[in-house]
Amino acid sequence: MAIDRKTVEKVAKLARLELSGEELDRYGQQLGAILDYIAKLEKLDVKALEPLAHAVDTSNVFREDVPKPGLSRDAALQNAPEKTGDFFVVPKIIE
Repeated sequence: MAIDRKTVEKVAKLARLELSGEELDRYGQQLGAILDYIAKLEKLDVKALEPLAHAVDTSNVFREDVPKPGLSRDAALQNAPEKTGDFFVVPKIIE
């Protein structure tokens, strides 16, 4: 499917991209190739296929969520550039 330059310019404007003339031509060809591929996919008969979330059957590979001791207050404040008592000092942002 051919994409005209005006459509590519409109998409670039919506995406807030500044593209050169060469980039507009190249992206127009690439967008056309993507739309051609989507058109091929739309022709496939998928009525007999079961919906799935992943192409590969996977299981949870994460470790168990077991509480562990965290940093002590002194250890957390040890490398602070500035501190007052048990607190970090941060620059004031709102005046």
